[in-house]
Amino acid sequence: MGMMKTPGVYIVEKDAFPNSIVEVATAVPAFIGYTEKADNKGKSIANTAWRISSMAEYLSYFGGGPATEFSVAEAAADNKGPTLGLGGKNYVLTQTKGNYLLYYSMLLFFQNGGGACYILSIGTYGDDVDPDKLSAGIDLLQKEQEPTMIVIPDAMVLKQSDAIKVQQHVLDHCGNVMKNRVGILDLSDGYRSRQDPAGDPVSAFRDALGVNFLDFGMAYYPWVKTSITQAKDLAFWNLDSAGQALLQGILKTELGIDALAANKDTADKAKALQAIIDSVAKTDASPQDKTLLNKNLIALSPLYNTLLGELANTLNLLPPSAAMAGVYTMVDNNRGVWKAPANVSLNSVISPAIAVTHAEQEDLNVTPQGKSINAIRAFIGEGTLVWGARTLDGNSLDWRYINVRRTMIMLEESVRLASKAYVFEPNVANTWVTIKGMIANFLTGIWKRGGLAGAVPDDAFAVFCGLGETMTPDDILEGIMRVTVLVALSRPAEFIEITFQQQMQKS
Repeated sequence: MGMMKTPGVYIVEKDAFPNSIVEVATAVPAFIGYTEKADNKGKSIANTAWRISSMAEYLSYFGGGPATEFSVAEAAADNKGPTLGLGGKNYVLTQTKGNYLLYYSMLLFFQNGGGACYILSIGTYGDDVDPDKLSAGIDLLQKEQEPTMIVIPDAMVLKQSDAIKVQQHVLDHCGNVMKNRVGILDLSDGYRSRQDPAGDPVSAFRDALGVNFLDFGMAYYPWVKTSITQAKDLAFWNLDSAGQALLQGILKTELGIDALAANKDTADKAKALQAIIDSVAKTDASPQDKTLLNKNLIALSPLYNTLLGELANTLNLLPPSAAMAGVYTMVDNNRGVWKAPANVSLNSVISPAIAVTHAEQEDLNVTPQGKSINAIRAFIGEGTLVWGARTLDGNSLDWRYINVRRTMIMLEESVRLASKAYVFEPNVANTWVTIKGMIANFLTGIWKRGGLAGAVPDDAFAVFCGLGETMTPDDILEGIMRVTVLVALSRPAEFIEITFQQQMQKS
């Protein structure tokens, strides 16, 4: 209040309460990848982190899924990979176009409880998936404060060495540059077993990843078989020209065209069926004619239905990171960020790509190198469950668990943003008491909701700030205010031991 010069009554208002701390959002993933378009009413939003909250918004701004194309070739005698049996022969199915994973991952994300998120489109369908572009997209997120997770499913299209390069960039961005978010990582070739002749995907991931900022990342194995794409959404036009020609031959054999044509009574039927088969290769047919032809083939040929089912299975084999981002969102909203995102079932998931046994998970969960990989496992009568809750820094007692790392990020960010109001305030006892009260009130609320461990608030946290307590006279002269906050974070009961022992009969 200014100096009083005129006689009268002056009102002085004083704040009775400190500023309150608002808990920051904890489940806002940022997805980086390739989309059909990146357009907001004619204005490009490419290379821009764009916030959406539903799949309908994604379709509006970024379009639908890629146009996929497959080749079908007869399997070689020494082939050791997966094959498709059609008409007594084995064939190899290879996706030749539209190998982008972001669109399908977004469907999986929203199916598993996903909500508000950011999409950063770094290219459109037809572009090659480029590790440098993906890394540049990560750097663009430095301008955004809200995202708390980074997910890059399209990195799994790259060869493993390039995918690791992108994942290392994610960890550096999260743990070194921003320090307020985590990366959910996938394993290259995570659909393979650890005994696969092509190599162990888990060991390859661990060997290549390095040791920097592991507590800001978490990884999941194996990939999952989903029900995102239905066989009815695919047809013969998803095969390349060679594949369509091969399909015609298979259909001709299956339907017995030659035998029907040799019989006068069935010759007309043979001609009609041959006309249907010939229509497969027509390039000038209208969309209506193609749809009708597809329905006829579905009705006529079991082998055709088998082929469509296998095409769908190929597209439905997805890395689990997007589903886990949805699980994090769902658990945060229902229980809180301090609840471990585990022992939760996955929606739109039929099964893990690989069945992981109890014994096999021992090395995934606990390893001398500390790079814990969280297992996704199928349990009889329970479905597909997330069965791990560790960061990649599995040997650290401080940062072993995902919920501990993410809870600490939430607390740090919430307090940091609220404390900005006191920058340049007098570095005196009144300010210290105000800040201590502000932080204590916030942590009391977190404790009441179960976010901190302790029977009473004094057991759950402590806040220190003051001369001789956290600061020296030199600190004050340097303009430094030091606040120390101790918190007792809750940790999950990862291992439950129940002891049974016999006792003497008493009656």
